[in-house]
Amino acid sequence: ADLKEALSFFLSSLSVILADRFYFKSKKKRRGSRGINGIKMLWVMQFSGFFSAAMLMIVLSPSFQSFPPAEAIRSSHLHAYLRLPSYQVSSSTYSPLDRFSFRKASEFGNADKCRSTDHKITGVCDPSLVHVAITLDVEYLRGSIAAVHSILQHSLCPENVFFHFLVSDTDLEALVRSTFPQLKFKAYYFDPAIVRNLISSSVRQALEQPLNYARNYLADLLEPCVRRVIYLDSDLVVVDDIAKLWSTNLGSRTIGAPEYCHANFTKYFTSGFWSAERFSGTFKGRKPCYFNTGVMVIDLVKWRRVGYTKRIERWMEIQKTDRIYELGSLPPFLLVFAGRVAPIEHRWNQHGLGGDNVRGSCRGLHPGPVSLLHWSGSGKPWDRLDSRRPCPLDALWAPYDLYRHSH
Repeated sequence: ADLKEALSFFLSSLSVILADRFYFKSKKKRRGSRGINGIKMLWVMQFSGFFSAAMLMIVLSPSFQSFPPAEAIRSSHLHAYLRLPSYQVSSSTYSPLDRFSFRKASEFGNADKCRSTDHKITGVCDPSLVHVAITLDVEYLRGSIAAVHSILQHSLCPENVFFHFLVSDTDLEALVRSTFPQLKFKAYYFDPAIVRNLISSSVRQALEQPLNYARNYLADLLEPCVRRVIYLDSDLVVVDDIAKLWSTNLGSRTIGAPEYCHANFTKYFTSGFWSAERFSGTFKGRKPCYFNTGVMVIDLVKWRRVGYTKRIERWMEIQKTDRIYELGSLPPFLLVFAGRVAPIEHRWNQHGLGGDNVRGSCRGLHPGPVSLLHWSGSGKPWDRLDSRRPCPLDALWAPYDLYRHSH
């Protein structure tokens, strides 16, 4: 049934596109009688009907149904239907490479002041590297690629940036390599089974995806020699030198992030949480402030020593039985770290550009300078641009998009 809905959506979209194209051409040329225009419109309708009938025969014929329906409808994006990727008409195993095509990024190189004649980067443990961790997920892949592109574009020493990609699909590694041939990176497979039994329902289904929780396990996944890492979400672009964020002084703290102490902190937890001393007492002696976990500088040495992953998991287990919050991976971080965060300038997380978690309405920038634009919330710039209903600030994301649209 889902497959039929997808094909129905495709057919209706095709009809609209054909009709729209016909209207545009007829308006542009301003010639030809209404009778001729009527004949042409009739031809469009007949073609659409014929195409619909042909596609219906394919859907109903068992011999054409060798591909897995669940994979065929994996995306709700319009362009995914219109492209008719090869995995939709092939019995071969699905690969994200069949669905996505990105332009190869321009070559990049360090500025002269970055170069050293007596030092060559030897590997992931090299102390001169800036370590950045980003998830690679099929649904957010376009955003992740744009984020990487933006970092390279604005880095004074891009060859010194090492990317750690947390993936749930190992095919994505080849896609990254083809898009950024020069990139220093390593892919780490994150097994969804690690957190599947710990995840609770949230206000938005996207927040329940296992890969959202991979940031909790960076200290375990990355090599022990990696002592610090910048974690970044997939729905952002960096418009400043990432080395500036890397140099953040964390002091005695384990993580650093822009804090927003004016936000209503109580709204991130349920009334049941605040009425139970055994829960709300965790903030006793602390001055907790909201911070967004999409941009964090993490001291992995301190994280490993204290064992913060277990502490976060414990709160997720409590959530399963007592329902103490409504959001996804954010509240456990607040419970463990709020009031114990090294503050970073707000310029490094101009967040909320995706609107709220339900409507995804347009929002403007916070006052002050900007080093990082973050489309947190339900509205994503690539979706809004494709649907031709962009918000004004989505134009700031577009220059970093390497997605190759089909025509």
